[in-house]
Amino acid sequence: MEPQRVTMGTIAERAGVSKNTVSLALRHDPQIPLETRRRIERIAKALGYAKNPVVAQLMTELRKAHPAGYRRTLALLNANQDAKAFSAHPTVPAYVDGCRRRAAFHGYKLDEFWLHDPKLNGDRLARVLRARGIRGVVVVGLMKENRLPERFSTLWAQHACVVTGVRTHHPTLPFCCVDHHALVLEAVEQALELGYRRPALIVDEHIDQLVDGRFSSGMWTGQQRLPAENRIPGFHAVEAARTDQAAFSSWLRRYKPDVLFTLYNFVRTWVEATDLQVPRDIGVIQLELRRDNEDWAGMDQHNDLTGEAAMDMLVGMLHNNEIGVPTYPRATLISGSWVSGKTVRAQSAANSKKAE
Repeated sequence: MEPQRVTMGTIAERAGVSKNTVSLALRHDPQIPLETRRRIERIAKALGYAKNPVVAQLMTELRKAHPAGYRRTLALLNANQDAKAFSAHPTVPAYVDGCRRRAAFHGYKLDEFWLHDPKLNGDRLARVLRARGIRGVVVVGLMKENRLPERFSTLWAQHACVVTGVRTHHPTLPFCCVDHHALVLEAVEQALELGYRRPALIVDEHIDQLVDGRFSSGMWTGQQRLPAENRIPGFHAVEAARTDQAAFSSWLRRYKPDVLFTLYNFVRTWVEATDLQVPRDIGVIQLELRRDNEDWAGMDQHNDLTGEAAMDMLVGMLHNNEIGVPTYPRATLISGSWVSGKTVRAQSAANSKKAE
């Protein structure tokens, strides 16, 4: 005779709680006290309980179709040096929009804090979050560094935390960001389709290091399709050239690239100061399209989707009771997409160029 299937009702009866309490406990829901969750998990294991995968999938689909009502609050931590970055920064608001949209979908409210608030440290912020019942944190706005302040170490240890935009070090937390390597590689492939044959990267060395060299590695990979004489070294002294453009002008004359890949709108001004015209003489491709350069060709990084993915990751961690700095941090990479624009030659001109 087939053994009787263990149900949540069986576990609830043994544990002396409701079936709803069992359901929440087995999903590691923080509404249920930790000791109660552990006791229910022990009983479920002893009884040989196993989830029904068909029912689990059905419930997932139902939750997607009918977003949850308000349940709890999460923290959105502004790690940018600017306290107003959530509204004033060129790119941070896109991450924030994605976080807010996805938090609402999951039924969460967001409380916002500023990492560089002189009144805050890890202990104090942890107390505030604990008083508000907040167990999860999304860190947004790291643009100049990938190290989190040491004074917040207790915060990461006591909460589920996810970082957007970059991979942090000491500690390394779960993170969501654009796939920088694939982003550059896709841009190079688009440029080669347009007939360009001497691509070059213009990104400050510090920014490339911030993303663990993934900008330059993407360019190096893309250049391998070209003859050795067309593999141009990048220009990385960007901050110095903002004061004195002579080094950039000298590099441009020496290597004669026909298309530039950059994060900076001012590179176009630098180029045109050397009497070259964009796109007639040289193409310029923006690796992070923004609201103020919509006529440029380049890559949409979909930073709002990064914010959404970070919130999905955080909610999943909370459901699985994954608190503290993980031994094996997870990463979610978001693909960018190519957007045509006026800073590269038109497709018809590209076809003529390739036919020569």
